[in-house]
Amino acid sequence: MGSRENLIGKNADEKWVNYFSNEDQVTAQTPPAFFVHATDDDVVPVANSIVYYNRLVQLHTPAEMHLYEHGGHGFGLNNETTKDKWFESCLNWLRTNKWL
Repeated sequence: MGSRENLIGKNADEKWVNYFSNEDQVTAQTPPAFFVHATDDDVVPVANSIVYYNRLVQLHTPAEMHLYEHGGHGFGLNNETTKDKWFESCLNWLRTNKWL
């Protein structure tokens, strides 16, 4: 809600809410996506990424998602709560799809 309010205001017309809704803008032309999110993110709900990911999958758009129990918001390249290196997973995904 914070991002939405900052972008289109607190009392935005429903037309703008729908227009800027990420999952509603996913089409067959939407590029592939790699998601990294922590479930304890207190700024952006993990559900936002899940909904977007699911929409990509419905359209058969390449997508991969990595969810971490901890990490909060904006942990960058190193989520200190895990030994897993998400960026390596991203590189592997890019290589598997022959984008790298």
